[in-house]
Order: sequence, then structure tokens, then C-alpha cells
Amino acid sequence: MATWHDYLHQEKTKPYFKELLHFLNERRLKSTVYPAKEDWFKALTLTPYDAVKVVILGQDPYHQKGQAMGLSFSVPKTVPIPPSLRNIYQELYNDLGYAIPHHGDLTAWAKQGVLLLNTTLTVEDSRPMAHAKSGWEVFTNAIIKALNHKESTVVFMLWGRHAQTKEKLITNHRHLILKAAHPSPLSAHRGFLGCRHFSKANRHLEKHHLKPIDYRLPLANLSKLDTM
Repeated sequence: MATWHDYLHQEKTKPYFKELLHFLNERRLKSTVYPAKEDWFKALTLTPYDAVKVVILGQDPYHQKGQAMGLSFSVPKTVPIPPSLRNIYQELYNDLGYAIPHHGDLTAWAKQGVLLLNTTLTVEDSRPMAHAKSGWEVFTNAIIKALNHKESTVVFMLWGRHAQTKEKLITNHRHLILKAAHPSPLSAHRGFLGCRHFSKANRHLEKHHLKPIDYRLPLANLSKLDTM
């Protein structure tokens, strides 16, 4: 059974990755870096290689305090839902009729096999794209290439032009590529809303005898402690 370690261990020994870690250590001394260091690879931790069924590609983490949690488009339950995620929820409602939750935590998706991957895994406070071209893109390209080799089918949801630049890395005919506009309020009405990617992805998984993703999320944003 293949693991992320099998595909990425050698990647982490390459000069660019060592330079990336040095860069991150330097930036953490001078600025606030999001997400927390222990969450940099959270997407890979929550969604093992052999479990990946769907990939949703983001660009870089949220850059305001408390938002970034290591999963693309996702925020902790205590944080207001960002506009792009609100549009994702709206499309989910339009597509599958699922009620829109009151929080933005997508951990439940990740645990079912949805890899919520940003192409850049860190950012700095109030500085979007601060760590673009620092080396993360090389590493996350390696993740996409590794998934391209998977023997079971994977659905890649490529929303927006940035995500769609990764299409060239997906050459295996067994995988499905779904493309649409980015869910940002600036572009969602140009083809994201109405794309029905969630139902299309599940139909594809079922066709290949894989369990579909249950995209329903707990509606409340309260933890067990909050309700005690």
C-alpha cells in the first residue's frame, strides 16, 4: 500500500526543499506565518495517499489571524465563513440540496478522502501570496504527480485559472478533471455556481466502484465543550 512517505521522502531531501525550510524558519523570526507549523502538512496527514478520491486545489492559505488550518478553503469552527467557501456551500446546496452549515471546517471531507490542498502551504499575516515561488509549488506539484500515478481513479476539481495550470500534471486517463471558475465572489457567477462538480464527482466514483463522498457537514459550529 503506497503512502505519502513513499512518494515524498526523496522530495524532502532535495536542495530546494531544504532551502524552503530555511526560508520559512527565517520568516517565522521576522513575521507571523500561517498556518501554525504543525498544520503545514495537515492535508496530507488527514488524507493518506491511498485514501485520496477527490482533490480540491486552493492557491495559498488564508492570511488573517485564526483562519488558516492547513486545508484549502477550510477555516476553524470559531471563524466566520469566508466568501469563497460560502459560494462552495451554495453550490453544494444547489447541486445536492445539502443544508448550509454555520461553520467552515471541512475536516469531515478530508477524512473521507478529499485532499484539500493549497499549492503554497504557508503565508504571512495580511500578505497574500507572500510565500509564492518560495519552493512550495515544486513540492505540491510532486504531490499532484504522485496522485497521477494512483491506480484508483481520482477526481481533480480545478477551480480558477491558477488551479487549472496544474492540469498538465494530470496525464493518467483513469482520472477525472473537472474545471470551473473560482468560487470567489468576483468569479463564481462565471461558471462555478451551477457547475455541479460534487454530484459529477460522486457519480464518477460510483462508476468506478468507490464509495462516494458524503459532503454533508454538521450544521452547528459548537464543539462538545461548548454544549456542556
